Amino acid sequence: MNILLIGNGGREHALAWRIAQSPQCTRLYIAPGNPGTAQAGENIPVQPENAEAIIAAAKQYKIELVVIGPEDPLADGLADKVRAAGILCFGPSADGARIEADKAFAKELMRSAAIPTAEGRIFHSLESARDYVLSREHGVVVKAAGLAKGKGVFVCREPHQAIRPLEQIMTEKIFGAAGNTVIIEEMLFGQEASILALCDGRSIYALEACQDHKPVGDGDTGPNTGGMGAYCPTPIVTPAVMDHVEREVLVPIIDAMNRSFGRYEGCLYAGIMLTPAGPKVLEFNARFGDPETQPLMMRLKSDLVEVMVATCRHRLDEVTLEWDPRPAVCVVMASGGYPDKYAKGFEITGIAEAEALGDVKVFHAGTALQGGKLVNFGGRVLGVTALGETIAAAQKRAYEAVVKIHWEGCFYRHDIGSKAIR
Repeated sequence: MNILLIGNGGREHALAWRIAQSPQCTRLYIAPGNPGTAQAGENIPVQPENAEAIIAAAKQYKIELVVIGPEDPLADGLADKVRAAGILCFGPSADGARIEADKAFAKELMRSAAIPTAEGRIFHSLESARDYVLSREHGVVVKAAGLAKGKGVFVCREPHQAIRPLEQIMTEKIFGAAGNTVIIEEMLFGQEASILALCDGRSIYALEACQDHKPVGDGDTGPNTGGMGAYCPTPIVTPAVMDHVEREVLVPIIDAMNRSFGRYEGCLYAGIMLTPAGPKVLEFNARFGDPETQPLMMRLKSDLVEVMVATCRHRLDEVTLEWDPRPAVCVVMASGGYPDKYAKGFEITGIAEAEALGDVKVFHAGTALQGGKLVNFGGRVLGVTALGETIAAAQKRAYEAVVKIHWEGCFYRHDIGSKAIR
């Protein structure tokens, strides 16, 4: 079948790489794609937010399956429009995507379904939010309610530290309309895990658990980013923990969404904090995580297209996924200055040498071709991903690959996966 993948980041390169290996994939098109996805299929100059152009391209290229990677087009209802055009689509409706696009809605939905999550309150004005945090005795977490590219969360260990983020979000509008509403939550303590599940409206299939590294600096220091690396599987999610999350989180949230607006179809991401009181939900996302998708796709041995089609056709109960038993570690290489301002246009070298090591794949995220040269063009630029017999071995191979790659100002964390090998 002809397949159209929407997006241009590291997640989309990983999905494109795996989709292209499917015997069911005749032609793969990526809109708009990046230099990495161009190695797996044909990039087409159509932007994800242009639904009319996406539908037109789907008809032009005789597309039979559309896969939507990023959150913005999902929140804008692209999946609804694709399905209305009579094309199979992997991704939830706009109503389903609210679980990510509107954190206030997600918090209320979790409360209604008795899902364990941080205690929190919703605010629409700076004054009331400021008064609330100053009344607290312990640290808080401030979240922009809308989509903020993974950067809208501020962890404040002292209540007064929340004042400046609130001003930035609600007055200075650093995230635009996404900051019109904020959520202020209690600070939870423990290790965080990413649990992704395929959902077809009736069945849920949890994927191998991952651990993401959101803070920019080693030792989980500095501001939050879209993710500086991930590894899979994570030993902190034992079979007992996974059973608990499926029973107490995934099943009730899918049931709640199905009751509210119909079937949730696609991938659901649950960010889980493993607290002393048990697993609690930090956030939900309505799509594959980035960078979790990179190690997941490195380990997936099953036919991804077959799995996605089964999800779209409500036959997920017929699927059994096969995984490479070896762990995978993904180290994100970023542009100097990220997650704040950064310079673009520096030539990237060493990718071929990195991949020549074996069991290494370099996924493109923020890259572009300029004058025939590969350059950095975003904050998170590459996801250097490696397999190994153990997490320590996968980590070692990933960093062996990382040091072969260079552009001016590039940086990365040096401890991706270290929590699992201490």
